[in-house]
Amino acid sequence: MELSEKLLNLRKANDLTQEQLAEKINVSRQSVSKWESGQAIPELDKIVALCDIFHITTDYLLRPSELDLLSVKTQMLENQQKTLENTIQKKERTKRTVLRCVSIYLIAFSILILLNQLQWENDFLWNIFPGLTLELIIFCIATAIAILFYLKSKSSSH
Repeated sequence: MELSEKLLNLRKANDLTQEQLAEKINVSRQSVSKWESGQAIPELDKIVALCDIFHITTDYLLRPSELDLLSVKTQMLENQQKTLENTIQKKERTKRTVLRCVSIYLIAFSILILLNQLQWENDFLWNIFPGLTLELIIFCIATAIAILFYLKSKSSSH
């Protein structure tokens, strides 16, 4: 595999655009394009910078080898697997958060049904919170708890 192919494969395996790679080594996007197309070869200091960015040796970058393509493809698959795992974990966190919120509202609804059986409770709360009904109070509390669960799940995911 040629240097140009290795650079192209390494850049793609690391999910970098030509522009992003160019910024990292302080060259133009066109320079990276020329290196990848085989129209030019990077200077020695840029080769060292590329090796640092991709965590490879200069031997790996400069010497031809049959194993190069296999290792780059392996790295690409590992990156795809990590992305997939992150997506699955995010969906699981979202699912847990939604289920927690639904359970809070179910509890609130159950309390409402129970308290409707206890009319004197409703009259007592009306005297404490004039203008608000018991249902509104309970749904506000449930909403506050649901928001707290949501915020906690967001903070634990970062």
